[in-house]
Amino acid sequence: MELHLRRKIVNRIALGASLAAMAVGLAFLGWILWTVLAFGAAGLSVALFTQMTPPPGASEGGLLNAIVGSLILVALGTAAGTPIGILAGIYLAEYGRRTLLGRVTRFVNDLLLSAPSIVIGLFVYALIVANTGKFSAWSGGVALGLLVLPVVVRTTENMLLLVPETLREAAFALGAPKHVVILRVTLRAARAGVVTGVLLAVARIAGETAPLLFTALSNQFWSLDLREPMANLPVTIFKFAMSPFEDWQRLAWAGVLLITLGVLALNTLARIAVRPEKSN
Repeated sequence: MELHLRRKIVNRIALGASLAAMAVGLAFLGWILWTVLAFGAAGLSVALFTQMTPPPGASEGGLLNAIVGSLILVALGTAAGTPIGILAGIYLAEYGRRTLLGRVTRFVNDLLLSAPSIVIGLFVYALIVANTGKFSAWSGGVALGLLVLPVVVRTTENMLLLVPETLREAAFALGAPKHVVILRVTLRAARAGVVTGVLLAVARIAGETAPLLFTALSNQFWSLDLREPMANLPVTIFKFAMSPFEDWQRLAWAGVLLITLGVLALNTLARIAVRPEKSN
């Protein structure tokens, strides 16, 4: 009886500590979101989406070129990293669980996952920018793709490993070859988790500044040439937030709000899209 009472007390203490930690985390998250909303809403206007980034001291301007540039760079990074990441995750989960190549790949992927983004930016700078002699959107897409890759690899492998082995055995028993089992059974069963992993990767690169400082840099003007420097929200926010001009600071807060709302909307829509259908 005394042991049972002690276990109940320890359980309640642990539960209380967990709830307190969760409450602290939610409080700081709410504080951050409220600050972003309060300061960012003041900068929202039609000009924000229709005008280019203003020069120093200008009273009017927007973030049109930075918004479009960010969408292009994120799309390039996602397109570069997602297919390779999904294929690598499939190999690790379905073919290389106990192989030497699989263990080496997981180790390298873990290193890449924990590598600071500025290191990735410097690597792409030395690999592409230094050799070509100029900053470009292509190099920025490569840097963001290297940040997408390890996240997609890890989540794809983990989601495929969660698929029950009996599901694979049932498909094999029906005479399906291995590649059909992977594409039609296991990957379809894990699609919600795989999509979530891609979204986590997109959310990670959406606000990255350091890699773009060394690759895509920025552009004060409108440019869709992937061979030239391209404006983007993270670098523009960094530059405007550090400036002494109030108009630039207001635009920086508006850019932060746009990134936050964009990532939130993307996650919400994706969860709705992959939600399992209810059977009648």
